[in-house]
Amino acid sequence: MSIRVAIVDDHALVRAGLRQYLAEEMDLQVVGEAANGREALDLVRAGGIDVLILDVSMPDQNGVDVLLGVKARAPELPVLILSSYPETHYATAMLKQGASGYLNKDCEPSEILAAVRMLALGRRYISAGVAELLAEQHSSGKGDGPLHEQLSERELQVFLRLAQGETIGAIAESLSLSVKTVSTYRTRVMEKMRLESNSDLTYYALKNGLIQ
Repeated sequence: MSIRVAIVDDHALVRAGLRQYLAEEMDLQVVGEAANGREALDLVRAGGIDVLILDVSMPDQNGVDVLLGVKARAPELPVLILSSYPETHYATAMLKQGASGYLNKDCEPSEILAAVRMLALGRRYISAGVAELLAEQHSSGKGDGPLHEQLSERELQVFLRLAQGETIGAIAESLSLSVKTVSTYRTRVMEKMRLESNSDLTYYALKNGLIQ
């Protein structure tokens, strides 16, 4: 029985390349594609997917929001993050939010095949680079890691949205929270990351490759 794979990436060339590569494997079948977060959630809602390959950078939502939306609708669906960002920027944060694997787009194509097959078996896929990163963080203590990795799920969502220039009111509406609650999350983010303004958040996010 084939492993049914869906590809979410805003670049048509990337989707086409992945589709062609995966189609050459007898045990893999590409059953759907999406170019943005909304289409990704529609795919997941329709079902019939064994593994979802998700790009971190989406034109309408950040990768964390899309991942959380996917996991809310299909908690058991394995998600493989395929990102142009280095592991040090996003890997541990995405794994913490429910991703089953994380690969950089510079990886060997064969590693994508290995990851998809492992996720289809219900296991996580940790590349050598990510494993080394996790080991370093474990041995040195959480406080020595990037500051954004100390944020909770909601705090990370609010942080990324603020960094992209969204107002507190807009964030509250899109996340179905009160303005007061979002303001509280903003305060916590500022304290944990030792920053003072939204422009500081944006600078940090750009410097660390969390937004483009």
